[in-house]
Amino acid sequence: MKKCVLVSACLLGVPCRYDGASKPDDRVAELKENYELIPFCPEVEGGLSTPRIPCERQGGRVIRRDGANETEAYRRGASLCLSAVREKECAFAVLKEKSPSCGVNFIYDGSFTGKLIRGCGVTAELLRKNGINVYSEEDTDKIEKKQNGC
Repeated sequence: MKKCVLVSACLLGVPCRYDGASKPDDRVAELKENYELIPFCPEVEGGLSTPRIPCERQGGRVIRRDGANETEAYRRGASLCLSAVREKECAFAVLKEKSPSCGVNFIYDGSFTGKLIRGCGVTAELLRKNGINVYSEEDTDKIEKKQNGC
């Protein structure tokens, strides 16, 4: 029996990004050979629309480009994601790098100028705080694919 892995839905081709697009990633899709992939978009699950105005983290807050505060929607989505990981007993999560929700190693700096900084999104942060291993699509080579989910 394959173990479950929660994956940012956009990485599996679901058009749920802020721009209404997806970012399918072959490296992530290859994980289906050994794991059951569970698509999840914390931003949509938190109540945000698709498409939506871009957001970036500014300290502990998530702010839209027009200045509106979307922190609560991001926190709600992160909490629902953690619940899904626990309910499905996911082995780990693979999240979309650079996202204010799912960024694992890098996020935009909050200035809306395209500058990246070391940091993580709201969902990645919550999962890590709760002992869930989190990888980005760029880190899939660190996942032991030969485990067959065992």
